[in-house]
Amino acid sequence: MNRNEKNVNKLTMLGMMTALVFVSNYLRITMPIAIGGRTSFTLANIMCCLSGLLLGPVGGFASGLGSAIYDLTNPAYAPECWITFLTKGVMGMVAGLAMKDRETPAYGRCTVSAALGCVAYYILYFFKSFAYDGLLMGGLTASVAAAALPLKIPASLFNGAVAIILAPPLCVALRRSLKRTHIQLPLIFGLPCPGPFVKYHMGAGLVFSLRKSIIKFRFDVGKRRTE
Repeated sequence: MNRNEKNVNKLTMLGMMTALVFVSNYLRITMPIAIGGRTSFTLANIMCCLSGLLLGPVGGFASGLGSAIYDLTNPAYAPECWITFLTKGVMGMVAGLAMKDRETPAYGRCTVSAALGCVAYYILYFFKSFAYDGLLMGGLTASVAAAALPLKIPASLFNGAVAIILAPPLCVALRRSLKRTHIQLPLIFGLPCPGPFVKYHMGAGLVFSLRKSIIKFRFDVGKRRTE
């Protein structure tokens, strides 16, 4: 693989995960809470963890950037997009660090890595909810701001649990699909897939794999009908 191929592969993977993180942020239900503003049930954390599991530590850039871009599209979240970039970025980065140099991602390893990413994120999230949302923006006293934190625990538990449950199997399945289509993730991202690198980028590889699956499905259906 020459330098141009490596650069295209890196940018394609990074751009793809950034886009997936951005889109997944729309899968949310936002609810007001009595103290401290609002809380959200969202599936975005799945993609944030998956970004780190697939790309390694640099996956934190994709998880942070995709989430921050979403914040910029919503007036309620736009002022704190830079905080989102940092907190969501840490989630993907920590998950990626835990998966670094793992050529064959086992389900257990992926689960532990996703859990570590979520723990790191929620430490920052609750600190942000206390210091930024409560004290700085809300003008609350320290005791009232601290009392508001338990109201965000149910949504946080749901979001974290969904990410820990779903991100690992997605990672394992995608790695197997990439291996079958001979797509190799860049070594700098960690988790290199064995096998030769085919000279097309990730998007083309996934389309090619999907096309083969559709053709095989049609062939099997036609064969059954003739029988």
